[in-house]
Amino acid sequence: MSQNVNQCRADIEAILFASGEPMSVSRIAQAIEVDEETVKRLCEDLRQEYEMRKSGIHIVALEDAYQFCTVTSSANAVRAALELRRNTPLSQAALEVLAVIAYNQPVTKAFVEQVRSVDCGAVIQGLMLKGLVEERGRLELPGRPLLYGTTANFLRSFGLQSLEDLPPLPEEEQQRIMTEPTLDDVIRESEEGEHGETDET
Repeated sequence: MSQNVNQCRADIEAILFASGEPMSVSRIAQAIEVDEETVKRLCEDLRQEYEMRKSGIHIVALEDAYQFCTVTSSANAVRAALELRRNTPLSQAALEVLAVIAYNQPVTKAFVEQVRSVDCGAVIQGLMLKGLVEERGRLELPGRPLLYGTTANFLRSFGLQSLEDLPPLPEEEQQRIMTEPTLDDVIRESEEGEHGETDET
């Protein structure tokens, strides 16, 4: 039995190392033909083992997935060795748009723009290029607007295991959000706008 467990641990370690991206518990379980609870337990064992090693790499939990990542303290050495360009810090506008999406997702561009009162198309595209935001389908409305949400890379970049780990908003921010339009409000206004349009020639 112990030999099987050791082999499962080795298989999981190899899968996470080779994938280079978050690997779901269910997919690992299917690959090594064991139940998901066992996979999660072994992943947690491996994660704790790497933490105790004080290694240059560690395993991070991202909702129902796991991934190998380098530790923050080794970031400069990795950049120097691989000649990676330092990531451009997010602008204040990008951080605000990212926060609106993270706390309200999935949302449309129109919703984000109503909250911020400015055009956000370019900022959303920039966040998508950085892998922090992704498309989440479309609303069944005229024009079928795209829905946006955050990615696993967003969780990893901000040191979160899931969206439930997002810090609570400051009290004044919560009060401001209470007066802002909800996604339902945006949808309703869009529908009313469609019905209320008249042709002008």
